[in-house]
Amino acid sequence: MSIKLLLLVFSALIISSRPKLIADHHLSSRISPFPSQSSPIPPLKAQSPAIQSSFPRVPALFVFGDSSVDCGTNNFLGTLARADRLPYGRDFDTHQPTGRFSNGRIPVDFLANRLGLPFVPSYLGQSGTVKDMFQGVNYASAGAGIILSSGSELGQRVSFAMQVEQFVDTFQQMILSIGEEASDGLVSNSVFYISIGVNDYIHFYIRNISSVQSLYSPWLFNQFLASNMRQELKTLYNVKVRRMVVMGLPPIGCAPYYLWKYRSKNGECAEDVNSMIMESNFVMRYTVEQLNRELPGASVIYCDVFQSAMDILKNHQLYGFNETTEACCGLGRYKGWLPCIAPEMACSDAAGHLWWDQFHPTDAVNAILADNVWNGRHVDMCYPTNLEAMLHA
Repeated sequence: MSIKLLLLVFSALIISSRPKLIADHHLSSRISPFPSQSSPIPPLKAQSPAIQSSFPRVPALFVFGDSSVDCGTNNFLGTLARADRLPYGRDFDTHQPTGRFSNGRIPVDFLANRLGLPFVPSYLGQSGTVKDMFQGVNYASAGAGIILSSGSELGQRVSFAMQVEQFVDTFQQMILSIGEEASDGLVSNSVFYISIGVNDYIHFYIRNISSVQSLYSPWLFNQFLASNMRQELKTLYNVKVRRMVVMGLPPIGCAPYYLWKYRSKNGECAEDVNSMIMESNFVMRYTVEQLNRELPGASVIYCDVFQSAMDILKNHQLYGFNETTEACCGLGRYKGWLPCIAPEMACSDAAGHLWWDQFHPTDAVNAILADNVWNGRHVDMCYPTNLEAMLHA
């Protein structure tokens, strides 16, 4: 490694750790969505018209989750999990970092286009009034999990339960602004996209935080996560949410970080890790099926990201990818040793790569996943139906 790159690595680590961390590393759900200081990221002025609906199909898109869908929440937090500097965002519409953990768009950006909506803004990045949230808000926070303490070593993050509380606050603000009937109609006809749970493995169970592995077998841990997810989805239902998209977990055992960590010889995935993820997805899908039976008027779909991702891995050449194991940005074997923290660490063209960094896919993969959520264009991965069909039901 060159001296120049070493200096970049250490300086980037220092910069990322500057924000002061609060004592317990997590945030109150009452944190203001209208910060007094301006965002370090300029607001989005425009978006690509590609595959964009000519009119809004739904009133709004609300997003909950982790770094897979964070669009800038962590820009405002004291955390190591940040994507507010290049090369993140270099292939985005603005060619600037926004807080998205990708070289370009994340799945909900493509889905917003399909729905005829603008890109959904971060809750903490809001600088206007509650009316600016009427077309949707993104509450997702990198490092967050279903379990409150998941990702605590990274610093501040907004857990799933806290994100749900933030939405409840948003809903109450809507009622004060436009009345209960109009608010109920807006929320019940909108789409709620939930992508969370992977950090409960990466930053909690696999690391054996609090000796969790001696307390819970993988199967019992999966059931514990599903029980907590069930509780939060019912909380959303109780505030008039009816259309929900629950994303399953990806095959993180194939991510560059785990290929490096488990010393994969020829790019073989870490099967022990993937086995836990598949079990988790099985339990979560069953939970969604139960909710559809129990909640009158609810339409909850479960999307099997694992299935779609493995299809891309298996048929990568048909999808146009030539690099399936090495990340575009990082250091070490498979570029899985160190995270993406400097432009010099990135490849020149991410289009042929499945992986952007240690854990996150490129926007080319995100586009495929979004297509599959929307109408199963490549793989029918959503059950009992896809998003487009759900909206027409």
